[in-house]
Amino acid sequence: MKKIGKKIRRIGIIANPEKPRCGALVRRAAGALRLSRCTIACDPATAAIVPNLWSRVTTIQELALTCDLLLVVGGDGSMLRVAREVAGTSTPILGINAGNLGFLTSIRPDQLTATLKEVVQGRFTIEERALLEATVHQGDKQSVQIAFNDFVLSRGITSRLIELEVSVNGELLTRYRCDGFITSSPTGSTAYSLAAGGAIVSPDTEALTLTPICPHTLSIRPVVVSLQSTVQVRLLSSRLAAILAADGQQQTPLHAGDTVSIRRSARSVQLLRLHGTSFFATLRQKLGWSGSNV
Repeated sequence: MKKIGKKIRRIGIIANPEKPRCGALVRRAAGALRLSRCTIACDPATAAIVPNLWSRVTTIQELALTCDLLLVVGGDGSMLRVAREVAGTSTPILGINAGNLGFLTSIRPDQLTATLKEVVQGRFTIEERALLEATVHQGDKQSVQIAFNDFVLSRGITSRLIELEVSVNGELLTRYRCDGFITSSPTGSTAYSLAAGGAIVSPDTEALTLTPICPHTLSIRPVVVSLQSTVQVRLLSSRLAAILAADGQQQTPLHAGDTVSIRRSARSVQLLRLHGTSFFATLRQKLGWSGSNV
Protein backbone atom coordinates (compact mmCIF):
# COMPACT_ATOMS: atom_id res chain seq x y z
CA MET A 1 0.00 0.00 0.00
CA LYS A 2 1.37 3.41 -0.96
CA LYS A 3 0.60 6.63 0.88
CA ILE A 4 1.39 10.20 -0.14
CA GLY A 5 4.30 11.71 1.76
CA LYS A 6 3.73 14.22 4.55
CA LYS A 7 6.01 17.03 5.71
CA ILE A 8 9.19 15.81 7.37
CA ARG A 9 10.58 18.08 10.09
CA ARG A 10 11.69 15.82 12.97
CA ILE A 11 14.18 13.12 12.00
CA GLY A 12 15.74 10.38 14.08
CA ILE A 13 19.13 9.07 12.87
CA ILE A 14 20.19 5.50 13.69
CA ALA A 15 23.64 4.29 12.57
CA ASN A 16 25.50 1.00 12.78
CA PRO A 17 28.60 1.58 14.94
CA GLU A 18 30.34 -1.40 13.29
CA LYS A 19 30.36 0.24 9.85
CA PRO A 20 33.45 2.51 9.46
CA ARG A 21 31.72 4.81 6.94
CA CYS A 22 28.76 5.58 9.19
CA GLY A 23 30.34 8.40 11.20
CA ALA A 24 31.06 10.56 8.15
CA LEU A 25 27.64 9.83 6.63
CA VAL A 26 25.86 10.77 9.85
CA ARG A 27 27.73 14.10 10.00
CA ARG A 28 26.79 14.85 6.39
CA ALA A 29 23.16 13.95 7.00
CA ALA A 30 22.94 16.03 10.17
CA GLY A 31 24.52 19.02 8.47
CA ALA A 32 22.17 18.87 5.48
CA LEU A 33 19.10 18.47 7.69
CA ARG A 34 20.04 21.38 9.92
CA LEU A 35 20.42 23.60 6.83
CA SER A 36 16.85 22.60 5.99
CA ARG A 37 15.80 23.60 9.52
CA CYS A 38 14.92 20.06 10.56
CA THR A 39 15.12 18.87 14.15
CA ILE A 40 17.35 15.81 14.57
CA ALA A 41 17.84 13.25 17.33
CA CYS A 42 19.56 9.87 17.60
CA ASP A 43 19.86 6.68 19.64
CA PRO A 44 22.74 6.10 22.14
CA ALA A 45 24.80 3.94 19.74
CA THR A 46 24.80 6.70 17.11
CA ALA A 47 25.65 9.34 19.72
CA ALA A 48 28.67 7.25 20.74
CA ILE A 49 30.22 7.22 17.26
CA VAL A 50 29.41 10.87 16.50
CA PRO A 51 29.53 12.73 19.86
CA ASN A 52 28.81 16.42 20.56
CA LEU A 53 26.31 16.63 17.72
CA TRP A 54 22.96 15.98 19.33
CA SER A 55 20.49 17.95 21.39
CA ARG A 56 18.47 14.82 22.14
CA VAL A 57 19.51 11.18 22.56
CA THR A 58 16.87 8.54 23.24
CA THR A 59 15.80 4.97 22.46
CA ILE A 60 14.89 3.76 18.99
CA GLN A 61 11.33 3.11 20.13
CA GLU A 62 11.03 6.68 21.45
CA LEU A 63 12.45 8.05 18.20
CA ALA A 64 9.74 6.17 16.30
CA LEU A 65 7.05 7.74 18.47
CA THR A 66 8.34 11.31 18.30
CA CYS A 67 9.91 11.67 14.83
CA ASP A 68 8.48 12.05 11.33
CA LEU A 69 11.17 9.82 9.81
CA LEU A 70 13.85 7.37 10.91
CA LEU A 71 17.05 7.59 8.85
CA VAL A 72 18.99 4.31 9.15
CA VAL A 73 22.66 4.50 8.16
CA GLY A 74 24.23 1.06 7.72
CA GLY A 75 23.45 -2.12 5.82
CA ASP A 76 20.34 -4.21 5.35
CA GLY A 77 20.99 -5.85 8.72
CA SER A 78 20.59 -2.48 10.39
CA MET A 79 17.28 -1.93 8.59
CA LEU A 80 16.02 -5.35 9.67
CA ARG A 81 16.88 -4.67 13.31
CA VAL A 82 15.24 -1.24 13.33
CA ALA A 83 12.17 -2.54 11.48
CA ARG A 84 11.56 -5.16 14.17
CA GLU A 85 12.05 -2.62 16.97
CA VAL A 86 9.57 -0.08 15.54
CA ALA A 87 7.07 -2.59 14.14
CA GLY A 88 3.52 -1.34 14.24
CA THR A 89 4.36 2.37 14.41
CA SER A 90 3.43 4.80 11.64
CA THR A 91 6.90 6.38 11.34
CA PRO A 92 8.56 5.58 8.00
CA ILE A 93 12.13 4.34 7.62
CA LEU A 94 14.69 5.32 4.98
CA GLY A 95 17.96 3.42 4.61
CA ILE A 96 21.34 4.91 3.59
CA ASN A 97 23.66 2.17 2.39
CA ALA A 98 26.99 2.00 4.22
CA GLY A 99 27.22 -1.75 3.64
CA ASN A 100 27.42 -4.00 0.58
CA LEU A 101 24.47 -5.02 -1.64
CA GLY A 102 21.72 -3.07 0.11
CA PHE A 103 18.21 -3.92 -1.13
CA LEU A 104 16.61 -2.21 1.87
CA THR A 105 19.27 0.46 2.32
CA SER A 106 18.97 1.44 -1.33
CA ILE A 107 20.27 5.04 -1.12
CA ARG A 108 23.97 5.26 -2.02
CA PRO A 109 26.29 7.60 -0.04
CA ASP A 110 26.75 9.84 -3.09
CA GLN A 111 22.97 10.31 -3.22
CA LEU A 112 22.66 11.36 0.42
CA THR A 113 22.44 15.15 0.10
CA ALA A 114 20.08 15.11 -2.89
CA THR A 115 17.92 12.46 -1.21
CA LEU A 116 17.48 14.47 1.98
CA LYS A 117 16.57 17.54 -0.06
CA GLU A 118 13.79 15.59 -1.78
CA VAL A 119 12.62 14.19 1.54
CA VAL A 120 12.33 17.65 3.11
CA GLN A 121 10.45 18.88 0.03
CA GLY A 122 7.96 16.02 0.40
CA ARG A 123 8.82 14.28 -2.86
CA PHE A 124 8.21 10.72 -1.69
CA THR A 125 5.58 8.10 -0.97
CA ILE A 126 5.21 5.69 1.95
CA GLU A 127 5.00 1.95 1.34
CA GLU A 128 3.53 -0.41 3.91
CA ARG A 129 5.47 -3.69 4.12
CA ALA A 130 4.27 -6.89 5.76
CA LEU A 131 6.02 -8.47 8.73
CA LEU A 132 6.00 -12.16 9.60
CA GLU A 133 5.18 -13.65 13.00
CA ALA A 134 6.36 -17.05 14.22
CA THR A 135 4.88 -18.90 17.19
CA VAL A 136 7.33 -21.49 18.51
CA HIS A 137 5.81 -24.46 20.37
CA GLN A 138 8.28 -26.39 22.56
CA GLY A 139 6.41 -28.77 24.85
CA ASP A 140 4.46 -26.61 27.30
CA LYS A 141 6.41 -23.49 26.34
CA GLN A 142 5.40 -21.02 23.66
CA SER A 143 7.18 -17.92 22.32
CA VAL A 144 6.45 -15.39 19.58
CA GLN A 145 8.94 -13.65 17.29
CA ILE A 146 8.63 -11.27 14.34
CA ALA A 147 10.73 -10.91 11.21
CA PHE A 148 10.85 -8.48 8.30
CA ASN A 149 12.64 -10.65 5.73
CA ASP A 150 12.32 -14.29 6.75
CA PHE A 151 12.31 -17.11 9.22
CA VAL A 152 14.93 -19.79 8.57
CA LEU A 153 14.87 -23.20 10.23
CA SER A 154 18.26 -24.78 9.68
CA ARG A 155 20.54 -27.52 10.99
CA GLY A 156 23.00 -26.68 13.74
CA ILE A 157 26.75 -27.28 13.64
CA THR A 158 26.40 -30.85 12.35
CA SER A 159 26.76 -31.49 8.61
CA ARG A 160 23.90 -34.01 8.52
CA LEU A 161 20.55 -33.27 6.92
CA ILE A 162 17.55 -32.51 9.07
CA GLU A 163 14.04 -33.81 8.41
CA LEU A 164 11.11 -31.38 8.47
CA GLU A 165 7.36 -31.73 7.98
CA VAL A 166 5.71 -28.68 6.42
CA SER A 167 1.97 -27.98 6.34
CA VAL A 168 0.03 -25.05 4.88
CA ASN A 169 -3.27 -24.12 6.54
CA GLY A 170 -3.36 -27.52 8.23
CA GLU A 171 -2.77 -29.51 5.03
CA LEU A 172 0.46 -31.45 4.60
CA LEU A 173 2.73 -30.02 1.90
CA THR A 174 5.59 -32.51 2.15
CA ARG A 175 8.46 -33.77 4.25
CA TYR A 176 11.90 -32.38 3.50
CA ARG A 177 15.35 -33.83 4.09
CA CYS A 178 17.48 -30.74 3.69
CA ASP A 179 19.90 -28.26 5.24
CA GLY A 180 17.04 -25.96 6.16
CA PHE A 181 13.81 -24.25 5.19
CA ILE A 182 13.06 -20.56 4.53
CA THR A 183 9.71 -18.82 4.88
CA SER A 184 10.12 -15.35 3.42
CA SER A 185 7.92 -12.27 3.21
CA PRO A 186 7.58 -10.45 -0.13
CA THR A 187 10.29 -8.02 1.02
CA GLY A 188 12.54 -10.92 2.04
CA SER A 189 12.39 -12.67 -1.34
CA THR A 190 15.63 -10.89 -2.37
CA ALA A 191 17.49 -12.11 0.74
CA TYR A 192 18.38 -15.71 1.74
CA SER A 193 15.50 -17.13 -0.30
CA LEU A 194 16.98 -15.69 -3.50
CA ALA A 195 20.39 -17.18 -2.71
CA ALA A 196 18.73 -20.58 -2.13
CA GLY A 197 16.98 -20.52 -5.53
CA GLY A 198 13.66 -18.92 -4.58
CA ALA A 199 11.71 -16.56 -6.84
CA ILE A 200 12.01 -12.78 -6.67
CA VAL A 201 8.66 -11.43 -5.48
CA SER A 202 7.52 -7.84 -5.89
CA PRO A 203 7.08 -6.40 -2.38
CA ASP A 204 3.43 -5.49 -3.03
CA THR A 205 2.58 -9.13 -3.79
CA GLU A 206 0.42 -10.89 -1.20
CA ALA A 207 2.58 -14.00 -1.03
CA LEU A 208 4.86 -16.11 1.15
CA THR A 209 7.76 -17.96 -0.47
CA LEU A 210 8.66 -21.39 0.94
CA THR A 211 12.21 -22.30 -0.08
CA PRO A 212 14.06 -25.46 1.00
CA ILE A 213 17.84 -25.19 1.43
CA CYS A 214 19.75 -27.93 -0.44
CA PRO A 215 16.90 -30.51 -0.43
CA HIS A 216 17.99 -34.13 -0.89
CA THR A 217 15.22 -34.79 -3.45
CA LEU A 218 15.93 -33.14 -6.81
CA SER A 219 12.23 -32.69 -7.66
CA ILE A 220 11.70 -30.42 -4.65
CA ARG A 221 11.17 -26.79 -5.64
CA PRO A 222 10.23 -23.53 -3.88
CA VAL A 223 6.49 -22.99 -3.36
CA VAL A 224 4.60 -19.68 -3.29
CA VAL A 225 1.44 -19.45 -1.15
CA SER A 226 -0.95 -16.71 -0.07
CA LEU A 227 0.32 -14.17 2.45
CA GLN A 228 -2.78 -15.02 4.49
CA SER A 229 -1.62 -18.63 4.90
CA THR A 230 -0.32 -20.25 8.08
CA VAL A 231 2.80 -22.33 7.50
CA GLN A 232 3.64 -24.93 10.14
CA VAL A 233 7.09 -26.51 10.26
CA ARG A 234 7.75 -29.49 12.56
CA LEU A 235 11.22 -30.81 13.32
CA LEU A 236 11.20 -34.60 12.91
CA SER A 237 14.91 -35.36 13.35
CA SER A 238 15.24 -37.10 16.72
CA ARG A 239 19.01 -36.87 17.21
CA LEU A 240 19.77 -33.52 15.62
CA ALA A 241 19.16 -30.06 17.02
CA ALA A 242 18.16 -27.19 14.75
CA ILE A 243 17.94 -23.40 14.90
CA LEU A 244 15.16 -20.97 14.04
CA ALA A 245 16.53 -17.58 12.96
CA ALA A 246 14.48 -14.41 12.56
CA ASP A 247 16.10 -12.24 9.87
CA GLY A 248 19.35 -14.11 10.55
CA GLN A 249 19.71 -12.18 13.81
CA GLN A 250 17.55 -13.69 16.56
CA GLN A 251 18.11 -17.41 17.10
CA THR A 252 16.08 -20.05 18.95
CA PRO A 253 17.33 -23.65 19.42
CA LEU A 254 14.83 -26.34 18.38
CA HIS A 255 14.60 -30.06 19.15
CA ALA A 256 12.63 -33.04 17.84
CA GLY A 257 8.88 -32.48 17.97
CA ASP A 258 9.10 -28.70 18.23
CA THR A 259 6.85 -26.84 15.81
CA VAL A 260 6.91 -23.34 14.36
CA SER A 261 3.75 -21.67 13.02
CA ILE A 262 4.46 -18.75 10.68
CA ARG A 263 1.89 -16.24 9.46
CA ARG A 264 1.55 -12.60 8.51
CA SER A 265 1.90 -10.34 11.53
CA ALA A 266 -0.83 -7.90 12.49
CA ARG A 267 1.93 -5.27 12.59
CA SER A 268 3.69 -3.76 9.59
CA VAL A 269 6.59 -1.46 8.69
CA GLN A 270 6.47 1.81 6.73
CA LEU A 271 9.25 2.44 4.19
CA LEU A 272 9.90 5.77 2.50
CA ARG A 273 10.42 5.66 -1.27
CA LEU A 274 11.55 8.65 -3.33
CA HIS A 275 9.64 9.70 -6.42
CA GLY A 276 11.20 8.26 -9.54
CA THR A 277 12.52 5.11 -7.84
CA SER A 278 11.07 1.61 -8.03
CA PHE A 279 11.62 -1.97 -6.94
CA PHE A 280 12.47 -3.05 -10.49
CA ALA A 281 15.00 -0.25 -10.91
CA THR A 282 16.64 -1.41 -7.69
CA LEU A 283 16.77 -4.97 -9.02
CA ARG A 284 18.44 -3.87 -12.25
CA GLN A 285 21.01 -1.83 -10.36
CA LYS A 286 21.81 -4.25 -7.53
CA LEU A 287 21.89 -7.41 -9.67
CA GLY A 288 23.51 -5.84 -12.73
CA TRP A 289 20.67 -6.74 -15.07
CA SER A 290 20.33 -5.37 -18.58
CA GLY A 291 18.97 -1.82 -18.53
CA SER A 292 20.84 -0.80 -15.40
CA ASN A 293 22.49 2.64 -15.45
CA VAL A 294 25.31 1.40 -13.19
